[in-house]
Amino acid sequence: MNPSAGDARQHLGDAMSRVARQLQEEHGDVEATLQGITASAVATVPNAEECSISYVVGRRKVEPRASTSDLPRQVDELQNRLGQGPCLDAVWEQLVVRVDDVGAEDRWPAFTREASALGIGSMMCFQLFVSGDQLGAMNLYSHTPGAFDDEGLQIGQMFASHAAVALAGAEHEQNLRRAIDSRDLIGQAKGILIERYGLTADQAFGVLARISQETNRRLVDIALELNDTGAVPSGERGPD
Repeated sequence: MNPSAGDARQHLGDAMSRVARQLQEEHGDVEATLQGITASAVATVPNAEECSISYVVGRRKVEPRASTSDLPRQVDELQNRLGQGPCLDAVWEQLVVRVDDVGAEDRWPAFTREASALGIGSMMCFQLFVSGDQLGAMNLYSHTPGAFDDEGLQIGQMFASHAAVALAGAEHEQNLRRAIDSRDLIGQAKGILIERYGLTADQAFGVLARISQETNRRLVDIALELNDTGAVPSGERGPD
């Protein structure tokens, strides 16, 4: 084995372990995890100068979620305005899209012309996830054309795989926390109705559910208002 190749693999393994620990420390904070991914990607992938995480909704709308500076956000906004670019096209069908020379690229002429004018020389887009009609992508940028070689692409793919797992874990934990918070809010609201009107737990839940249906509001929002104000929303005075 080539010693330099072995050293490179060891360095990459150490870097990915360090990044994985850093992302795990975010403990379900999705926004912090997204921001951590962008910063760590620039520190890990050779020649990467900027990074962003973008969500593509309905295959048409590009939503910037995290970035290392304003420049990646401008590129996301550019794709959203023009309706073309790597995130909106090929990345749906491919795990990675590499643009070696943005100024000479002809797949998305309007996008690459303006992206080049912003100072983007080369870029790589990695698919993080696909969920229904929503896609998540990690985008790496360099001001220099031809900055990303095959080794950089492979490292980027490995990093994106770790990042996708970290992001899925953070979102899952956040959803669990929201579910627990919602359950607690509803439980507190039921307690208020039970004490005030002498209801059973099932009857109290029925009151909350009925108000939710009549007002076309989420049950948890009804519970939150009742907990905050002590008043049953929409002028209700209790069960009929």
